[in-house]
Amino acid sequence: MPTVRETTYQLLRDRGLTTVFGNPGSNELPFLDGFPDDFRYVLGLHEGAVLAMADGYAQAAGRPALVNLHSAAGLGNALGVLANSRASGTPLVITAGQQARAMVGLGSVLAEPDMVRVPEPQVKWSYEPARAQDVPRALSEAVHRAALPPAGPVFVSLPLDDWAAEVDPDEVAALPGRRVRWAGAASGELVAELSARLSAARSPALVVGPEVDAVPAFERVVALAERLQAAVWTAPTPPRCPFPTRHPLWQGVLPPSIAGVAEHLHGHDLVLVLGAPVFRYHAYRPGPWLPAGTELVAVTSDPAVAARAAFGDAVVGDVAEIAAQLLDALPTTARPARPAPARPEPAAASGAAPFAADAVFGLLAEAVPAHARFVNESTSNTVQFWQHLRVDRPRSLFFPAAGGLGFGLPAAVGVALADRARPVVAVLGDGAVQYGVAGLWTAVQLDLPVTFLVLRNGGYGALRSFLAQLGVGGAPGLDLPGLDAVAVAAGYGMPAQRVDTAEALVEALRCTASTPGPRLLEVAITAETRPLG
Repeated sequence: MPTVRETTYQLLRDRGLTTVFGNPGSNELPFLDGFPDDFRYVLGLHEGAVLAMADGYAQAAGRPALVNLHSAAGLGNALGVLANSRASGTPLVITAGQQARAMVGLGSVLAEPDMVRVPEPQVKWSYEPARAQDVPRALSEAVHRAALPPAGPVFVSLPLDDWAAEVDPDEVAALPGRRVRWAGAASGELVAELSARLSAARSPALVVGPEVDAVPAFERVVALAERLQAAVWTAPTPPRCPFPTRHPLWQGVLPPSIAGVAEHLHGHDLVLVLGAPVFRYHAYRPGPWLPAGTELVAVTSDPAVAARAAFGDAVVGDVAEIAAQLLDALPTTARPARPAPARPEPAAASGAAPFAADAVFGLLAEAVPAHARFVNESTSNTVQFWQHLRVDRPRSLFFPAAGGLGFGLPAAVGVALADRARPVVAVLGDGAVQYGVAGLWTAVQLDLPVTFLVLRNGGYGALRSFLAQLGVGGAPGLDLPGLDAVAVAAGYGMPAQRVDTAEALVEALRCTASTPGPRLLEVAITAETRPLG
């Protein structure tokens, strides 16, 4: 009879999970024994970097990724990044090696009797098979659970002595061919109600979120906005880019505060939220949820998001499918065209560094090729970044959804690994680099097309922005002197340079698509503070 290991590898092969992101320990070696030639093992030097690489890969590819971590300690090392994965709804199948079953209850080294509790509450589902023969079915369930809406990470604990056990072929024969599909279309009655409300609206607005950043939702929502001639906002604190940022209907990103959202939606009588929570606030500026006379309807695949909102109506279903149904139901008569909003001009970048972040992002938008993908973890400059971002296709931008640093640098590695034809630019703060720095080694080893653009302002700029907002006169630990990202990158074997002039920066960025392999550019920027909300 086949072993659990043989059966599991065949199952993973059938599911397309032939890339394994990991940092192995002794508990994982029995799984990796005889690693198949048609599989790829992506080694990261820290479990947080491993998880972030898998996260970036899964988001860019639009399908689950497999992560193999080491026992409770390795799993614990990845929890900070796992919070981002949960918030972004990344479909990850996370595994960790458990000690041999006979050793688990004895307090043995690398044994954790409550392993399934370690990743909670950052996973949708956490499970340890009751017997070795249940491993293939458990992993099959994990793949389905991770991918089904609302997508997200799941966890399976795998005892090290399970892999050599034999499994009855009849138990697992049907697993590879199973399909579990999401069918979230709206009823005809509901479509008629929503289309009637939209048709009657004097000034409708759309607020779009990360569920729209996928094919075919992206194209359908653009068509829906054009049909309605509706102003389009990106929902607050966006981890993805769900609408073309140079489209004349796009207004920008809503601020992450109660009062700020209401202020920006003033003048709209109906707001349709597609694929976003209502709403993810950050700064506490209380006020009315919505302007007087404004109604809101949200469409999301996540029942918890729908139930949690404090105002408005909600529909739980497939955002892409419901957008298509609304397009079919809405009248095709043309509405008056909405004037495009004024776009801010970037600050001039001339002379020598340090530059304003606004100027750097303006150069970035002009110089980087249109098909490039972006990962942003320059958290103190997100407002300026979005103002100049040029994105016109889905799955082109990735940001740490829970605000946890350590995502950006290794996530860029995973994004590049998902599609080498699209170069990646990772915009990173000098503090953020330190959280995921081990990802530089993997980028070099795999020769991936990533440009790491490090913005050096000498401190945690995002925290500085909170000082006045929170009424804090001063705080220690906000300054970061003595960091040298160029020297660090060189230590990992990566080409790196410090860029001191605007001309040199433009020249370097224009080479993004033609430069083979990874590189790091460090640019000094001025320290700025800009309150949220």
